[in-house]
Amino acid sequence: MDYSFLCAYALGMYLSGIIGERLPIRLYLTVGMLCSGLFTCLFGLGYIYNIHSLGFYIFVQVANGLVQTTGWPSVVTCIGNWFGKGRRGLIMGLWNSHTSVGNILGSLIAGYWVSSNWGLSFIVPGLVIAAMGVICFLFLIEHPNDLKTMYAQNTSPGSNALFKNCNGVSGHKDLFLQYTECRTQSCDMEPLLSRDSVRVPVQQVVVVKSESEPSAISFMGALRIPGVIEFSLCLLFAKLVSYTFLFWLPLYITKAAHLDAKKAGNLSTLFDVGGIVGGVLAGVISDKLGKRATTCAVMLLLAAPTLYGFSMISGFGFGPTVGMLVVCGGLVNGPYALITTAVSADLGTHKSLKGNARALSTVTAIIDGTGSVGAALGPLLAGVLSAGGWDRVFYMLMTADFLALLLLLRLVTKELTSSKPHPISVVELKEH
Repeated sequence: MDYSFLCAYALGMYLSGIIGERLPIRLYLTVGMLCSGLFTCLFGLGYIYNIHSLGFYIFVQVANGLVQTTGWPSVVTCIGNWFGKGRRGLIMGLWNSHTSVGNILGSLIAGYWVSSNWGLSFIVPGLVIAAMGVICFLFLIEHPNDLKTMYAQNTSPGSNALFKNCNGVSGHKDLFLQYTECRTQSCDMEPLLSRDSVRVPVQQVVVVKSESEPSAISFMGALRIPGVIEFSLCLLFAKLVSYTFLFWLPLYITKAAHLDAKKAGNLSTLFDVGGIVGGVLAGVISDKLGKRATTCAVMLLLAAPTLYGFSMISGFGFGPTVGMLVVCGGLVNGPYALITTAVSADLGTHKSLKGNARALSTVTAIIDGTGSVGAALGPLLAGVLSAGGWDRVFYMLMTADFLALLLLLRLVTKELTSSKPHPISVVELKEH
């Protein structure tokens, strides 16, 4: 059933990015969240109504995997719209911690009812995501441009803010929001509307609505962006490792540490705690060095021996297991988090697009969709290999880690030989 969900998610992701590029993100995301809540609750209702048909659960899993593909391309696109590239790694690293927080909450909720009423382990999260879908519909603002009309309508002669046309770069007319207070603002936050600023551009990337506006990028066009294929295949193996831990870690802990299912589920959340730290750390380092691929490669290089160390030390007691779980989570999820956020945003605004801003969702979907193939294969292989001993599973994980590293070598070499301090494939979109 896990495999059916992950396969549907991987296949649906490629199509989802293309669709999301052509529909209003707020509506697309809302429908996806509501449907995800529906199918998650249906899975839990199988317990309440005593359904014992494997076909029913596989159908629900496949449907859930398809509708959940609406999420990641949409939210990465929204965040990319609002934040500039100056500290993208840090900002997206902090933002991406929500994935680990969600994993932690999911594990705790599932663990709480797993031994008494496992149906609630699905119904409660289903209700949560459906409720958040309603909140998303009511409050999500896709792009700073969407605030123009609202602020223009609310601006009056007695208000503290007023819109003013100013000559921008190269003589273009830009719409600015001007405040009476006189403070400066970092260029990293230019797309954000702040009450502290003298002149805050309503948007950093000006998308001119005209007949010559470029259409959304095609699937093959996104594949031709330099770096997309390498990072996609790298994420395949990185996500293979991460999702194998996500799905199999509680069971492994029950076998290695001899804990019950609830305690093992609670302990497994430490892997995601390490993932939060690793994602933020990867973003900060890549911002300072200006080298996304190199940052990922170093963390992948350190992750392989750490995985072996975890397999050796997990039988030595509670304390060492806790420490290694946090370290493994940071090194495994750090590159995964960086690639699915900052790297995807960088490649979605590559200079080869020549100012076409309608590519971010498609690029994100290609990268995460390819990674999801690894997410489907990892838990499946772990199930097969674990029958011959857990050592085989960890050897598989270390092999995948090294393959992810090898796929980045060309990009790492390019970064290290380049005299430019910024990440590869990162440019500021300019008006034209």
